[in-house]
Amino acid sequence: MTVDIGLTHVALAATHLDDSIRFYHKYARMQVIHQRTDPVSGHRVVWLSDRTRPFVLVLIEAESPEPVLTPFAHLGVGCATRREVDQLAEEARKDGILIREPVDEGYPVGYYIFVKDPNGHSLELSYGQEVGLAVEEAN
Repeated sequence: MTVDIGLTHVALAATHLDDSIRFYHKYARMQVIHQRTDPVSGHRVVWLSDRTRPFVLVLIEAESPEPVLTPFAHLGVGCATRREVDQLAEEARKDGILIREPVDEGYPVGYYIFVKDPNGHSLELSYGQEVGLAVEEAN
């Protein structure tokens, strides 16, 4: 049996759970890997993962998405190419959820945008941050 250690998840309140599932699938390539209804509250709970590492985004159905991750407090997802960031920016523009146009701040910040999920939480989509490389080099 494997025991989870380290950072395993972030949990956010979501009033629009189904919309949030669709949003994170489209913009972060995440899928539902677990779902249940909490026996005490009666609220739905879903775990979303992009299956690249043992980490999930937990969305918990709530009356209000408090607190809300807003522009600087955010989730970050790395993209494979700068073009992918541009394509997602175009989709977000069409969907009316682009918070910040693409910007390139160079190493180590990279090229990124911010988009707003259905509950107002901010998601950064970036290319070139090299978080994995920084972790490797720190070892």
